[in-house]
Amino acid sequence: MKIDLNLPNKLTIIRIVLTPVFLFLFLTELIPYNYIFALIVFAVAAITDFADGKIARSRNIITNFGKIADPIADKILTTTTLLCFMQKNLCSIWVILLILTREFAVSAIRISAASQGSVIPANIYGKIKTVMQMVFSVIILLLIALQSGINFSIPHFEIISAVMMWILAVVTIVSGIIYIKDSAKIIDFSK
Repeated sequence: MKIDLNLPNKLTIIRIVLTPVFLFLFLTELIPYNYIFALIVFAVAAITDFADGKIARSRNIITNFGKIADPIADKILTTTTLLCFMQKNLCSIWVILLILTREFAVSAIRISAASQGSVIPANIYGKIKTVMQMVFSVIILLLIALQSGINFSIPHFEIISAVMMWILAVVTIVSGIIYIKDSAKIIDFSK
């Protein structure tokens, strides 16, 4: 299979490559202000997510690779970020379980659709969920950077983070239910 490496697809690949860079910067203690650098890398990766879709639609260069790789790149980045937050006790394992369950269910539907010759792109609810994940992650990363970089104490930071993560979990589950319901109109689950 030949991959069309147009600009949106390159941006998707860049997002995948930036994820381990983000993880390294988040976890390392060797680099001063590592959380600030991690925040910057995450923000750049999040911007590629916004840019790749906008460019693909405006230039009418939407590809099957992009329809499949873009949500996978999002999942790689956001799951890595959630695991980092869990390591800092800022995200419950239950939140991650709910989010990953939705992501695996949607991926299974996409695979089933592909086996039947269809590609089901992300819907508006999935896009809202992804934007929320990115925005909440930037906020939490910023607060972590402030606390560690300049010793700025944020009262009830763990509670603030937990509330954002549970809101995200609910939105993620709702968007997954809508995706599953809508996909039933497109693919035959009996095959």
